[in-house]
This record gives sequence, structure tokens and C-alpha cells, in this order.
Amino acid sequence: MKVYNSQKAPEAIGPYVQAIAANGNLYLSGVLGIDRSTGKMAGESTEEQAKQIFKNIEYVLAEAGLTLNHVIKTTIFLTTMDDFQTVNQVYGANFSSHKPARSCIAVSALPLNAKVEIELIAELV
Repeated sequence: MKVYNSQKAPEAIGPYVQAIAANGNLYLSGVLGIDRSTGKMAGESTEEQAKQIFKNIEYVLAEAGLTLNHVIKTTIFLTTMDDFQTVNQVYGANFSSHKPARSCIAVSALPLNAKVEIELIAELV
């Protein structure tokens, strides 16, 4: 196993790593829309948070020499399914030609009062 942490992405807010490689895959912990420069959410809206999440995801993937094209599975957590279409728009803008498998789950709350969180699995090359 190998641990990956990007200095560009926000630090983990708990006792876990940003990503870990095992068995030919890279597993990213749940990613929030935190802007590392401020240590706060990138904005109040789901769209702003989702856009920051994808920036943070790309920072962590880059540490392992990967891009969004290597992602094979995502899991999205939303505090309300009313935000489903908003997240779909941001998601689709980032996964335009390559579309990984995906689940989307409604949860009662997320850390730091986030509105959306995304975790994923990418294939190592």
C-alpha cells in the first residue's frame, strides 16, 4: 500500500489520508468542497462546493500521476436530493467523455455542514 496526500488539496479533517493505493487501484477518501487557501467551504451553494470538490479530486489524483480519465467508480453524498441536478451539471462538465460507474446517496448531514461529498476509486497505471 502507498499513501497519497496532495499539498494543493485541503488536509484531511480527521484521522485518515486523502488517498491510498492498493491492489491496482487508488481509493480517495470522501472529498469536500474546502478551499485549502482559506480552510473553509468554497461557497455556500452546492454548485460552488461541487466545483471545488473536483479541483481537490484532481489535485489528489495528480499526486499518483492520474487524471479523471482513470476514475472507475464514484459515490456522491448529498444532504438533499433537491441538489441532484445541480451536481449532475458539475459532474457532467468534469466527466464529459469518460463516464465512471456511480452511486448517489442522500444523507442526513455531512462534515462541516457540507452539502455534497464525493469519494472515488481510480485505476492505477
